Amino acid sequence: MTNNQLKERIEQEIVKTQKQIEEYREITKPVAPDVAIGRLSRMDAINNKSVMEAALRQAEEKLKKLQYVLTRVGSPDFGICLKCKAPIPLGRIFLRPESLYCVHCAK
Repeated sequence: MTNNQLKERIEQEIVKTQKQIEEYREITKPVAPDVAIGRLSRMDAINNKSVMEAALRQAEEKLKKLQYVLTRVGSPDFGICLKCKAPIPLGRIFLRPESLYCVHCAK
């Protein structure tokens, strides 16, 4: 896989992640207390909101990593595990381009 193909894949993942973040931000907007929903439904909405807030944080972290990795494509240390300095398998980079660690070190 060439550097251009990797950059394209990472850029696609960035766009996808940005869309997810927008959706999560919309979902996690506060539920107004004057909205007529029952007590249990309100509790359900609060619980769902906290789950979506966690997903939002994860997506924002993934976006930061993707943007960092995009700047590293083509550099000598691209695709090298930050912990053990071993090469990260190309399949892992393709499936999870935000990966900064090999499978063994990511555990």
